[in-house]
Amino acid sequence: MQEELRQFVVESLESMNYDISDLDDNTELGPAGLDLESLALADLAVRLEDRFGLKFDDDDMESLAMMSVGEFTAAMSERLAAQAGATVGASQDGAATSADGSA
Repeated sequence: MQEELRQFVVESLESMNYDISDLDDNTELGPAGLDLESLALADLAVRLEDRFGLKFDDDDMESLAMMSVGEFTAAMSERLAAQAGATVGASQDGAATSADGSA
């Protein structure tokens, strides 16, 4: 999943007109690397929300700008796995409750 996320991020950055020719996992998203501005980070977050269902809050934007591409894709992969685990756990709890008819 991490590789799929990385590819999506790279393609998104390219479609947002960022130069990805020298991009690698150590390239920072913020001022020391790609220099993504807050609106570009928000755009990337929306794309990830739309494609993968990831959720972001305002506090996330500051920490995301400090990450490298590799750190970012690893963090998003972990977040996606945790989100999927929470969804599976919730659906299993719901199934158990409805199966025996009690709350």
